[in-house]
Amino acid sequence: MFELITKMYSDFTERFNSMDNKISSMDNKISSMDNKIESVKNDIIRLENNLDDKTKALFDGYKQTYEEVKEVKRAVEEISSKVEKQEVEIKVIKGGKA
Repeated sequence: MFELITKMYSDFTERFNSMDNKISSMDNKISSMDNKIESVKNDIIRLENNLDDKTKALFDGYKQTYEEVKEVKRAVEEISSKVEKQEVEIKVIKGGKA
């Protein structure tokens, strides 16, 4: 009877030690995963900051290009108006001489 109890105690001790090792192993894995998650969070924050700066630069470039196009359009309209006025004057001058 004593031998049976001793064997059972030994078996239980082995199983508990095995379970402790598995739990310790899982704790290490969880800790490793936490570190990886933290690293990914930092990478995402870095990328967001970098993207934000680049987006602002692109928007500024777009705004500057838009302003330039507006200026060119205004200049073309002004020149077109002058050309139309000169065409009318040329017609009047040619009509007066004929």
